[in-house]
Amino acid sequence: MNQEVAIIGIGMTKFGELWNRSFRQLFVEAGSEALEDAGIKSEEIGALFGGNMSAGQFIGQEHLASLIMDHSNMTPQPATRVEAACASGGLALRTAYMSIKSGMHDVVIAAGAEKMTDVLPSKTTGALATAADQEWEAGFGATFPGLYAMIARRHMHEFGTTEEQLASVSVKNHYNGSKNPKAQFQNEITIDDVLSSPMVADPLKLFDCSPVSDGAAALVLASAEKAKELCENPVWIAGSGQASDTLALHSRKSLTTLNATVEAGRQAYKQAGITSKDIGAAEVHDCFTIAELCAIEDLGFCEKGDGGKFTEQGETGLKGSIPVNTSGGLKTKGHPVGATGIAQAIEASLQLRGEAGDRQIDDLEYVLTHNVGGSGGTAAVHIFSR
Repeated sequence: MNQEVAIIGIGMTKFGELWNRSFRQLFVEAGSEALEDAGIKSEEIGALFGGNMSAGQFIGQEHLASLIMDHSNMTPQPATRVEAACASGGLALRTAYMSIKSGMHDVVIAAGAEKMTDVLPSKTTGALATAADQEWEAGFGATFPGLYAMIARRHMHEFGTTEEQLASVSVKNHYNGSKNPKAQFQNEITIDDVLSSPMVADPLKLFDCSPVSDGAAALVLASAEKAKELCENPVWIAGSGQASDTLALHSRKSLTTLNATVEAGRQAYKQAGITSKDIGAAEVHDCFTIAELCAIEDLGFCEKGDGGKFTEQGETGLKGSIPVNTSGGLKTKGHPVGATGIAQAIEASLQLRGEAGDRQIDDLEYVLTHNVGGSGGTAAVHIFSR
């Protein structure tokens, strides 16, 4: 069996420092909104696949699948937690997609959630560092800002990328985020604001880095038959790719190319029967500004090494040749790591449904999402169509 798969419902909390709401409350809020959007009841769901990186460290709770189904009033349907560091949401989506593609289910939920602000910043940094190589990186004090700073320095050395070009990623994404009512930050900034912000890991400054966030997001997926029965405006998953790379940076052939992104993108383009030139907009994994530059190069939107110039020239802006991170991206929308891949798919759905408001891109046929685990050990790429 090889069923076509569609998104028929979307739901998402606001992202941010949500101290007044628990993990389970966030998950239920997003899931309920997705069910309402799809116009179906919880008992019609065949299974749930939930992305989460580290609830055990952030809130001291494991066995999330049972917890979620209990508080969503969806027992006894099966639920599965999916973990791939910051790509947990993207892989939850892919797993849900495969469950329908195989014919196992007709309607499922793909969701993601993370509650990151209930612990001290040092605990958050330590939890996130578990997605790096403990023996060769984290064990020697390397944090993710430090690892991406090495990527940035090498990119600057090889291609002449400037700090101003890195800053232009942040400025662009803050502009887009100012138009997103669910974004953590909704303020515009300038190049000077980025350059004068505190240094985190040279050359990355505070405004080059995505924030610590709470939030949840959910999708209702359905087979073609069910989608046509239940939904007037489905968004189709045209392509899905996943790939892996070495966990430690020192084992890679290049610091400036994420091979997992290249391979996952190749798979998704092949399945969709298109090339990068057919993509009208993209949500890429901009956990740091350098990550967006690497992503747009590795996905074929510009040549390797040209990401800085391409962004500085406005090509990735809302009116550019390939709008990137219309939602504001991880940098501005927020980055509750387990929810990020699902939130990217929600932005793709809003754009293809023509419901993205002031950040709407006209005449879209295909939108791509790109979700990365850690420093590139995992990547998931999805392509969506009308």
